Amino acid sequence: MAGKTALIAGATGLIGKELLRILLDAKEYEKVTAIVRRSVEIEHPKLDERIVDFSQLKQSKKIFAADDVFCCLGTTIKKAKTKEAMWKIDVEYPVEIARLASSQGAEKFLLVSSMNADPDSSIFYPKMKGKLEEEIKQIPFEMTAIFRPSLLLGDRDEFRLGEKTAAAVVTKIPFLFKGPLKKFKAIEGKTVAKAMYKIAQTNNSGLTIYPSEQIHEIGR
Repeated sequence: MAGKTALIAGATGLIGKELLRILLDAKEYEKVTAIVRRSVEIEHPKLDERIVDFSQLKQSKKIFAADDVFCCLGTTIKKAKTKEAMWKIDVEYPVEIARLASSQGAEKFLLVSSMNADPDSSIFYPKMKGKLEEEIKQIPFEMTAIFRPSLLLGDRDEFRLGEKTAAAVVTKIPFLFKGPLKKFKAIEGKTVAKAMYKIAQTNNSGLTIYPSEQIHEIGR
């Protein structure tokens, strides 16, 4: 499996920045392409950083020729300002990346979604993630892996008050997240990144959805 190529979208986010480090250190990959809106500010002989306009991805379709594609894109309504802008980042861009990667021969597509993803939800965020998953499932890859983490822990470049508050609460009462509540246990971004890397090295095929409790086990 040595000599593979990887492509990562969302390499400046909580999960993406951890995953990028793992991929660059991994012996399985000889080249890692990071498509970003701003520089990851990392120098590494295996890194091919491409600063792109995500609304014009088709103009750079050749850069999507990779064996394994990792998509960690996502934003907040506070940062995006509108639901329409958020939908573009969380749904339209990942779907376009997947389509372009598939057209360029990518074999594996690994996507970060959300634990409550549901296309029929009346709530915007889970509905959005559910619609994203529906679109991704229609794109042909040898392997499609969808990761549904619960509340994410870790150091972000941006401050998210609601997330910080929730994280402060759940880390003080970890004993509650056992049995049926185990799936709600908060998870470190680096744990999700490790799980994505590990799954990419398997011979799995078809579609697999990984709930948060399974991500914990794989990423340990």
